[in-house]
Amino acid sequence: MRVFVAGGTGVIGRPLVEALVDRGHAVTVSSRRRDSFRFVEGLGAQPVLMHGLDEADVVRVIVDAQPRVIVNLMTALSGPSRDYGTWLALTNRLRREGTKVLMKAAQAAGTSRVVAQSASFMTRPGAGPTDESAPLYVDGPGPLGSHVRANVEAEDLVLNTPGIEGVGLRYGFLYGEGTAIGPGGDLATAVKAGELPIVGDGAGRYPFVHVRDAAAVTLQAVEGGGPGVYNIVDDEPAPQAEWLPYLARILQAPAPRRVSEEEAEAQIGVQAVYYGNRLPAASNAKAKTELGFAPTYPSWRDGFEELFG
Repeated sequence: MRVFVAGGTGVIGRPLVEALVDRGHAVTVSSRRRDSFRFVEGLGAQPVLMHGLDEADVVRVIVDAQPRVIVNLMTALSGPSRDYGTWLALTNRLRREGTKVLMKAAQAAGTSRVVAQSASFMTRPGAGPTDESAPLYVDGPGPLGSHVRANVEAEDLVLNTPGIEGVGLRYGFLYGEGTAIGPGGDLATAVKAGELPIVGDGAGRYPFVHVRDAAAVTLQAVEGGGPGVYNIVDDEPAPQAEWLPYLARILQAPAPRRVSEEEAEAQIGVQAVYYGNRLPAASNAKAKTELGFAPTYPSWRDGFEELFG
């Protein structure tokens, strides 16, 4: 069938496109840059130039492609930034404005299903359920709240557009080839240099997922499964106080130092406190039951060992 992958040259898009082509689908991949066209063609897909915030451009390109399924992986998260809010700003616009435009294009093209990227690390701190029904941190401070609200708006658009089956995939923290937690990645480099601290008790429970597991379950969501939102995470939520020293040992890096929440907020930002010491766990039970999610790397421990060991 015809599948359109918006933003398909990123870390999830590349293995996804490869898998879609291997399964016999006719795949069109959008990119903001022509210099990625040769790579897309090498995977057996059709590249197109598309600017995700330009409504006329998006509608024209998607109507021309006539996809039965659209996968929306549009982000703008490449490269480090010292300011978390600035780093997220364009991605937030793509979630809000870009998703709105894309859903209009999907209706115009007669698309029947849209699978869209979201995030599992946006649950309100405190006790409560760890599944997709958990309350989200929409009133989080500063850039945290802004990013959560942008994801919520995008999910609402995907799930509630008439005539379209919407699937929101709340990916965990991605690791693997080409990610920040991969060889040469920004986070791995910071850990190796001893620059990433444990915040407070390090009780924040990171929902990791290998990028190839994320791509594999996205393929499953393209081909089947019910509409709705799904946490795409591994089987073992990872307290920062466990995964950070573990990764440091594999990288033969200095043991991570500890800082208070106040120090972390002042030195890094509010997101460091939330992720490091307050982030609740996330369950993948729904994705396993309804999408057939079976991660090759059920634990980040094995994934980190294979990637760096």
